[in-house]
Amino acid sequence: MSIESSYERWLSSPRVDEETKTILRQMGEKEKADAFFKDIEFGTGGMRGILGPGTNRMNIHTVGRVAVAFGLFLQKKFPGELSRGVSISHDNRHMSREFSELSAKILNKMGIKCYLFDALRPTPELSYAVRYTNGIGGIMVTASHNPKEYNGYKLYDETGCQLVPDVIQPMLDILAGLPDELSFEIPEAAKQEETVIFDKKIDDDYVALVKGCQINPDLNKKGFKVVYTPQHGASYENAIRVFQECGYEIHPVECQCTHDPDFGGTASPNPENKEAYIEAIKLAKKIGAELIVTTDPDGDRCGLGFKDKNGEYQLFTGNQSAALLIDYIFSERKKKGELSKDGVMYDTIVTSSFGRDIAASYGIKTESFLTGFKFIGDRIHHYEKLGKGPHFEFGYEESYGCLVQPFVRDKDGLQAILLYSEMALFHHLHGETLDVAYEKLQEKHGFHDARNVSFNFPGPEGAAKMKELTATLREKPLKEIEGIKVIRFEDYQRREIYEGGKKVGTIDLPVSDVLKFICEDTSTVEVRPSGTEPKIKFYVEAVAKTKEELSGKFERMLLSLEKTLGLK
Repeated sequence: MSIESSYERWLSSPRVDEETKTILRQMGEKEKADAFFKDIEFGTGGMRGILGPGTNRMNIHTVGRVAVAFGLFLQKKFPGELSRGVSISHDNRHMSREFSELSAKILNKMGIKCYLFDALRPTPELSYAVRYTNGIGGIMVTASHNPKEYNGYKLYDETGCQLVPDVIQPMLDILAGLPDELSFEIPEAAKQEETVIFDKKIDDDYVALVKGCQINPDLNKKGFKVVYTPQHGASYENAIRVFQECGYEIHPVECQCTHDPDFGGTASPNPENKEAYIEAIKLAKKIGAELIVTTDPDGDRCGLGFKDKNGEYQLFTGNQSAALLIDYIFSERKKKGELSKDGVMYDTIVTSSFGRDIAASYGIKTESFLTGFKFIGDRIHHYEKLGKGPHFEFGYEESYGCLVQPFVRDKDGLQAILLYSEMALFHHLHGETLDVAYEKLQEKHGFHDARNVSFNFPGPEGAAKMKELTATLREKPLKEIEGIKVIRFEDYQRREIYEGGKKVGTIDLPVSDVLKFICEDTSTVEVRPSGTEPKIKFYVEAVAKTKEELSGKFERMLLSLEKTLGLK
């Protein structure tokens, strides 16, 4: 269906209210094209998009259609068990509560019981809620760390894990078979169900489990100041409880603790962006804090800042902070005899190899998965169901998410900020700032500079250009990057491995539009079009034997890619 016909269909539909039609009539041609050039899709992180009217937007019609498809999927998968229920939570964004209540109402009509929090709660607690209720699924309404214009919709299975591709495919088939977003109907069950509001016990139990993640809970915390910001998000109440009950001197960034859907107190709600730390650094300087921790709006990711050896404040990337945390957790567990002889760490294919090197030094093997923490959660369940296999020690991804204990099956920002605080306190008590500790770790295991850069491709023209760029790279793989020879090329869409232009193996992971180039010095580049946003991410990792050799290498590799691929 053309952009214009989809647009006219909305203007003429009795399901679309007059207020929305007024917004439609005020759309410019570019805005109209972006809102209607395609149907909003499920990507690696569920459904995520800009709020507003249109087929390519998050609104009550596109969300309602997915809720019906999820309900039909659950009816088929769990006949006779629908009273076990679906847990639903949401973040602070515009329309989050409305989408949550709409979903519950639709599922109730379909004969499916729902559990809804009385207000916003973080993603990891939603994952825990599914397990807490022995439910059949979960819904988290969130756009994670995206700008205020966005919202999103994540679906969870009965284990509290986001639906992986082979599990979600039957639901996507159901969704594809439904009438369009303005024509679908809610199939009402003979016996309709109700929505139950969670009581506070679930918060108490979740917080208790998070506190139980501590390895050295009795470290002397006197004088160790921690600045915390939830970026206006859902983790604030739980985080303050955890910090206070664990004895930390916590200083919240007050202007970012309100649940403001416009994120008025922060320049960016994304822990990956340095702008997210502006106010936190101001407060840290004022009070002389040693550490800054932040969770993103839905509370699954965690960012880290710290006072360095010169008294200045630095930020760590997700790869850097996780490397230090891996070393701390594994070394302390080893001291206490709590490190499994058959331990495993989980990461993703775009995560730095630095963490794997550290894990290997403790005898811990690593399994790597596609981007998306759901693959890690699914793997934990796989071994749990099997009743044998390696023991889970840690899971993380470069995008500031990690899991210390698997009582939830998603990354958990609350577990992360607690253990990062403990790790930083440990080094502080040993007279060591985190920059010094990190440099010692590199001297031991090698020097790494792993970062990602995104290039935006908005609108229908951008989508076409994205496809063209990845298709060209797939057919004509890079042979060198900044003069460094590429010795291995991995195509995760074809699931094939090439060396010297010849196929040498296959990839035992689900199909994904990712390309990976491995250089002779172990530096790497991964290219991944986003599944939820109009952009391509380039994950570049420069590796060197010395600090001097590493200096500027990332920038040179990135510049080489930009020139070769015509990127700006």
